[in-house]
Amino acid sequence: MDALIIAAGAGSRLRPVADPKPLAPILDLPLIEIGVRQAARAGAGRVVVVTGYRADVIEAALPAIASRAGIAVVPQRVDDWRLPNGHSVIAGASLIDGDYLLMMADHIFADPILPDLVAKGAPNGGVTLAIDRRTKGSLIDPDDATWVELDNRGLIRAIGKDIASYHAVDCGAFVATPALSAAIKEAIAAGRPGSLSDGMQRLADQARAATMDIGESWWIDVDDPRAYALAQAQVAARLSHLFDAARLPFAKAYEETLAG
Repeated sequence: MDALIIAAGAGSRLRPVADPKPLAPILDLPLIEIGVRQAARAGAGRVVVVTGYRADVIEAALPAIASRAGIAVVPQRVDDWRLPNGHSVIAGASLIDGDYLLMMADHIFADPILPDLVAKGAPNGGVTLAIDRRTKGSLIDPDDATWVELDNRGLIRAIGKDIASYHAVDCGAFVATPALSAAIKEAIAAGRPGSLSDGMQRLADQARAATMDIGESWWIDVDDPRAYALAQAQVAARLSHLFDAARLPFAKAYEETLAG
């Protein structure tokens, strides 16, 4: 199975820390490298990274990341990074045959989440989303979260940032089939902006959007300086195994990348 990581947005809220956001250093690794390494540990054989904002800088960093992580990393640019994130899914999925692990470049996960999600798969030729029923707490940003309403089977009834009723928060990790990009295209054709949630809602309406509850497992969306500080502490405590002696010192590599 391939992995698809979306890294096309501007990441404006994290610019006080790093620009572009996917290269923000978390301890000694760029944020996107943590995602690449976690995808590899979940069983991905290749990672497609969709770029947009400052694509040249991110793409220049990917060969070294691939070498350190020991997995093929393929860049794919979205035509217009200002469009909603579903357009990035369509761009990246165009390089993938079959099912794939879909991740956001600014999300970090406890080890069990992604392997368990891959093992669960996507039933009914649709998609499975990792969800967290803990909708409050220091790791959740209520102003930016994507909320999920469930039916009595654990399938998604509604998903979005502004839904009135919800049971869980979207963790930003999916196992998707080609039906997801097709659903996003259908949503665009029907007049929707083309967000990932637009496609997910179409699949939900067809009872093809399943969920996996992460239980007590940890995850974080590194979207602003507050979350960035939390991520530094959490990664140090929970994901120390990602920092092996073979990697290059990231601070130096980051400076060299930005210097061009």
